[in-house]
Amino acid sequence: MNKFIHSIVILVYIAMTGIALTLVFAKTACADDCFDINGESIDKNTNSRPFVCFQHDIHNETAGIENCWECHHLYDEHDKLVQDESSEGQPCSECHADTKDSNNPDIGLAAQYHKLCRDCHLSREKGPVVCGECHRK
Repeated sequence: MNKFIHSIVILVYIAMTGIALTLVFAKTACADDCFDINGESIDKNTNSRPFVCFQHDIHNETAGIENCWECHHLYDEHDKLVQDESSEGQPCSECHADTKDSNNPDIGLAAQYHKLCRDCHLSREKGPVVCGECHRK
């Protein structure tokens, strides 16, 4: 009986160690997968609300988004959306100035992130639309 209890204790220890390591790696993976926005990041947030960890690949897989241009959009010289053309790899701030420095806060980077995400979530009737649902402490 004593060997049986000893075996159970060892198995529980191994299982707990495995769970602990999984949680550590999962947290690290989340932090590594967070995109920074204009120098703001999960470790360097100066905004009034907590930083949003946006996990790009997990989000798109869950949402069924396959076309990069749905978020990484391009407009032609007449301000019309160019279908099937992506601005992926180009910083969003290249077209959307940082709100803190912009004379027009409606085209500011933070305003555009909020508009893009909320409009998509509202149209699909899925995903967070209230501040605290994304900006979690």
